[in-house]
Amino acid sequence: MTSSTNHQPGRGQPSAAELKDQIAQGAEVEVDPKEVGRIARAAFIGTALEWYDFFLFGTASALVFNHLFFAGAGGANATLAAFATFGVGFLARPLGAVLFGQIGDKYGRRPALIISIVVIGVATGIIGLIPTYGSIGVWAPVMLTLLRLFQGVAVGGEWGGATTMAIEHAPEEKRGRYAALVQIGSPVGTLLSSGIFALVLMLPEESVDSWGWRIPFLIAFPFLGVALWIRMKVEESPVFEALSAVEEGDKKKGSLKDLFRDYLPQLALATAAALLGIGGFFVMSTYVLSYATETLGLDRQMVVNATLLGAICQIFINIFFGRLGEKFGPGRIIGWGGVATALLSWPIWTMIDSGNAIALTIAVCLGISAVTVTYSVSGVLLSELFPPEMRYSGVAIGANIAGAISGLLPFLATWMNSTNEQPSSISGIVILIIVALITAVGGFVGEKYRVKDNVVSQEA
Repeated sequence: MTSSTNHQPGRGQPSAAELKDQIAQGAEVEVDPKEVGRIARAAFIGTALEWYDFFLFGTASALVFNHLFFAGAGGANATLAAFATFGVGFLARPLGAVLFGQIGDKYGRRPALIISIVVIGVATGIIGLIPTYGSIGVWAPVMLTLLRLFQGVAVGGEWGGATTMAIEHAPEEKRGRYAALVQIGSPVGTLLSSGIFALVLMLPEESVDSWGWRIPFLIAFPFLGVALWIRMKVEESPVFEALSAVEEGDKKKGSLKDLFRDYLPQLALATAAALLGIGGFFVMSTYVLSYATETLGLDRQMVVNATLLGAICQIFINIFFGRLGEKFGPGRIIGWGGVATALLSWPIWTMIDSGNAIALTIAVCLGISAVTVTYSVSGVLLSELFPPEMRYSGVAIGANIAGAISGLLPFLATWMNSTNEQPSSISGIVILIIVALITAVGGFVGEKYRVKDNVVSQEA
């Protein structure tokens, strides 16, 4: 970082030429400190509502979709089919990352975030309206899969955009806490989806299967109204506005060709660094839900409650390690978080296999907390791997390649378990260790690739 502009509130906005010089020289673009907190809170609320929609599908896949939409497959095959559909949303996320990344880098972060929230909200609400396999046969899973694709495309552009907006409004020394606030949207979305599903599971089982499961999905419609209202009030990123002030002939925004040609190592590191925070979470939530209920025969309500407590732990882990990342660097936090998760994998699954409710709850909370250490600071590391003109695309594509891999992990673990003569937790242990070590490498190496940015808060 070379220099800082000293534009003060009340003196008017910098001219286009001044903004051009700031970008060209790597100088800091100033933002009003009052806007920083407001933007971060808006990003958090919108992200929480969007992740509610996406996570809800995972909970339903583990608990009801297998026998409601894939009844023709039967047994373990029905569960595999439900998880395959769940994974489709993750496979669509890189497409959404490219699509919304281009919108965000070329036309603005704000319009990309508004479009993404509308797409996922409508798709989730419609899931609550479609007939099941018993009513329309094979068309039921076809419709479910199509709507899951729309969910995946929308979420592919959500996290990268929300993180980019928060980072680009925050002063360098406080990025960890504001990025962590966006990350808290994930556990809050989990709490909302699992919490509402937990209430639904209090109904008689026949009521849950006939109409109760639809309620959490239909709630997405009013949630969409709230999220859209919040997103419409969000101001555009000051960094994007500065880039837009550069004369058209000098612009270099959002080029996928440049991204893949000049920043391929950073994309690989971004994917590795994000893998455990996303994939590890779904192993410790979605797969554990299926494994504990289908293989161990434990009560659905008890396992859902364990994931609820795990989501509460996530909130505090995000806050604590987000601040810690400001001091020690996000890459180091991710690296050591990956090592710790690998070491904890066997003890965690041993407690799950005990079948004891208390032991399982502790294991789920411990496992989710461990993977969240890496998730808490991934937004900062990924954002600082790419320059502003291609940041939205770089962050979104890197994270969502990790997301595409992550979405297949519950399916892979279930398939590995089904091939064993005696079902066991070995698949969960192996997958968690491998993913954790990949992320550890991504974190430690990624720390060396960090690039300082050009945003600073105005001083009163």
